[in-house]
Amino acid sequence: MIFQFAFAGFIFRTQSGKDVFSGVNSAVIAVIDAALAGPKFVFGSLADSGRCDELGLGFILFFQGLTTILVVSALITLLYHVGLMSRLLRLFAAVFSRLTKISGAESLAATANVFAGNESLLTIKPCLPRLTRSELCVLLATCMATVSANVIVPYVKILEGGFPGIAGHLVSASILSVPAAVLLAKLAVPETETPETLGVDVDPHFERENSVIEAVLGGAESGFKMIVGVTSMLIAMVGLLAIANLILGTCGVFLDAQGRVPVLWRIESLFGLLFVPFVWLMGVPWSDVTTVANLLGTRVIATEIPAYIELAGLMKNGTIEPRSGVMAAYALCGFAHIPSVAIYVGGATALAPNRKADIASLAWRALFIATLACLMTGAVAGLFYGGDAMIAPAIAD
Repeated sequence: MIFQFAFAGFIFRTQSGKDVFSGVNSAVIAVIDAALAGPKFVFGSLADSGRCDELGLGFILFFQGLTTILVVSALITLLYHVGLMSRLLRLFAAVFSRLTKISGAESLAATANVFAGNESLLTIKPCLPRLTRSELCVLLATCMATVSANVIVPYVKILEGGFPGIAGHLVSASILSVPAAVLLAKLAVPETETPETLGVDVDPHFERENSVIEAVLGGAESGFKMIVGVTSMLIAMVGLLAIANLILGTCGVFLDAQGRVPVLWRIESLFGLLFVPFVWLMGVPWSDVTTVANLLGTRVIATEIPAYIELAGLMKNGTIEPRSGVMAAYALCGFAHIPSVAIYVGGATALAPNRKADIASLAWRALFIATLACLMTGAVAGLFYGGDAMIAPAIAD
């Protein structure tokens, strides 16, 4: 918690922190804009900013956001190949392990989530079969509470029009969620055993390709699989959610005059009711509590992308306060949703089949922990947010 408060205070309330924030935001935007050269070359005007704005957020999401994942994934794999990413992860993990007194494997997996996402499981592949239950809980919780560097791209493209500095916000949100997830995971599943890597710095496991070309091809292939996975999941989950809302409205005769399910009786709104007390405790103004709670309800079922699309519309229309928008952006920045349970449980059990029972038993608890961690991150952001124009969302008049 001290780390969270110190980091948020530095970013939001000091000039040096704002300079760092601005630099990180500019660097991320520059990399994304450069990476868009690939999609523009293949898709032409379909990947052009003006054309996407004209055709809607769907085109922005796919032709600018998702396709850029290919380039960023290849870049990250290339950084692994040359050894830079491994050194960076080892440094961050060593510092985090000494600050929190958790095991080397836990620390490495937790910090790797900010950079590698799904691949964070692979960084501790040799250790996975021998992790304690508490370590497994930390592993799953940090995976679900954070987002990786390559997946940030679609969120930036969705929100950048009405939210200056969004790239920097998403990076800081993911960093803030790591200690929150570790803290809550240790409270939920306290360590009762002796971790094998306690007090030991663990080197990231990486299956190195034979050449730079193979590394780039492998990274692009992983990015393509991620695009297919994200796209198919969005189509399936959003479609199923609409069908569920239709059934709910038809069975309950809740349809309005246009034959649509009223907002109050949609599945995401019903889930949002569960978040109302938590959102209020976060410090969101009462006038925006239900709105932010509904966004979190959407995230837990249909992933964070539809929630961010809705948030972008709210900020563009000026129907949400700037502080509420900042807190919502931070609280939504994580894979704390039902689909991620299947993704991470499947990935972890494939790498450590002997721990299948333990991983499955911790899955839903880890989702709950990750959700609380994201809410905690939103609360910390709201606490230190001071309305600075550089980091405030641009709300329409």
